Amino acid sequence: MTGDQHLREFRAEVRDWCRAEVPRGWRAAQTGASDAEFVAFQQEWFQRLRGAGFAVPHWPAEWGGGMPVGKQIVLYQELAAHDAPRLVLAFVAIHHAAATLLAAGTPEQRQRHLPAILDGEIWVQGFSEPAAGSDLAALATTARREGDDYVVTGQKVWASGAQFADWCLLLARTDPNAPKRHGISYFLLDMRTPGIDVRPIRQATGESHFCEIFLDRVRIPASGLIGAENAGWQVAQQTLGAERGLTMLELAERLGNAGFRWLVQACPAGDPVLLDRLAGFETEIAGLRLLCRDLVERHESGTAGPADASIVKLYYSELLQRMTDFGTELGGVQAHTVLHKPRSGGWESGAWALDFLGSWEWTIPGGTSEIQRTIIGERGLGLPREPSGAR
Repeated sequence: MTGDQHLREFRAEVRDWCRAEVPRGWRAAQTGASDAEFVAFQQEWFQRLRGAGFAVPHWPAEWGGGMPVGKQIVLYQELAAHDAPRLVLAFVAIHHAAATLLAAGTPEQRQRHLPAILDGEIWVQGFSEPAAGSDLAALATTARREGDDYVVTGQKVWASGAQFADWCLLLARTDPNAPKRHGISYFLLDMRTPGIDVRPIRQATGESHFCEIFLDRVRIPASGLIGAENAGWQVAQQTLGAERGLTMLELAERLGNAGFRWLVQACPAGDPVLLDRLAGFETEIAGLRLLCRDLVERHESGTAGPADASIVKLYYSELLQRMTDFGTELGGVQAHTVLHKPRSGGWESGAWALDFLGSWEWTIPGGTSEIQRTIIGERGLGLPREPSGAR
């Protein structure tokens, strides 16, 4: 049997599974859902995907993944085409935490956390800080060694889903006298540790997806250090690489299915100007999907370039923003009266004004568009570094 035949059979298998397993009416049920309803739905959906072998296809085979890239592409295409819920709550765990543990974790850390993630352990990313802006290396949260522990004090912000998290990927400064990028360490923090105060931030959309995390002399065992002390910046690149790279495959497919379909439905028929804009978006989406597939294939073969993930992240986030802006324009005043969108959906729900406000999340977290352009220029094109402070 040829590779194409295998993929056709797998596509039929996923289609049949989606028809049977994607919850009917989930968007209506998750619109205005309480925190408890959201968490329960997300956990149940994750286990349903896990049972089918679809939850972590990008992980190594020994940890429950091992799906070939061609099949991953088919899987995400079909999940998007059948409007399956997104794994919003597990996103950081299965992508950021897993990538970090697999790249820099000890065998004990992997054995402790990877099976727990499959069982539903929720993670949050504790990187951004109020005074650091886009300059992550300027973080001020401190970690001081005291015996067998590190004592951490500081504040994190824009921590997605922190109110639900069991564990946190935390960056803190362990050497205040070192250059910015050389005095940072990377920790695994149990969110049940005394001294942690999580405060949700009410957003313009009415949601509280982001949170502040306050840390007051929080003790982290030395076994919670991932990578070497003061080498946290290098470890963090593995985390950010996951956010800017492989996660884009599913998001691009969703933008090209539900997102574009709702945009077409919202567009008045027969208007040549609007049809021209739709054709432009369809062309851009096709380019994005090809870029994502190419990135995943080259990542698998070890030939991905140092700026490739940034190119995809930049392209996706700004295309999402343009599309939701156009949808809001089409929706007119009515689009601004919609107050809720499904909590387990993506950034393209068809609630256009809320989608547009939410799209700004993607041009800021994981490295702003300006940061991505700097990475592309310096690492991808080999341009001289722009003048800055100590790195």
